[in-house]
Amino acid sequence: MKKLSLSLLFVFICFSSFGQDTLKLGDNKSPKATLADIAWLSGHWRGEAFGGIIEEIWSPPLGDSMMGSFKLVSEGKTAFYEICQLVEENGSLSFRLKHFNGDLTGWEEKNEREEFPLVKVEKDAVYFNDFTIKRISENEIHMYVVISDEGEPEEVEFKYFRFKMK
Repeated sequence: MKKLSLSLLFVFICFSSFGQDTLKLGDNKSPKATLADIAWLSGHWRGEAFGGIIEEIWSPPLGDSMMGSFKLVSEGKTAFYEICQLVEENGSLSFRLKHFNGDLTGWEEKNEREEFPLVKVEKDAVYFNDFTIKRISENEIHMYVVISDEGEPEEVEFKYFRFKMK
């Protein structure tokens, strides 16, 4: 009986923890927000994921957008890149990105991109549809993204730390 109870508790914890950090917009309208609400994201960030080193670099707000880049380095080679944009439009924010292989060949078609509309913004967190960025401290951020790689959707956490050249 104890094994069954522990198994049920484990299943409950697993299911209750999935999706705890990401939200869906659904039929709702994106809330009002500006780039000033997420300017804290600016900087050079590094962490570990997918068996390698992950890196994100975000420019401060300029004009109607923030420019970002992502890189995954595994076994000394760049596995893939993302070019990202946080853009102010219609009184709200949207997160856009395009993926590229290590040789810069694109994943999406020429005029296609991934887009995540804003769901909610807080002092230290911004929630886009299935994608969340949280400021843990001045030197740490966590990102959560729902990924479906030919299977069940899974929320993946990325922990980044502010990178400073020595």
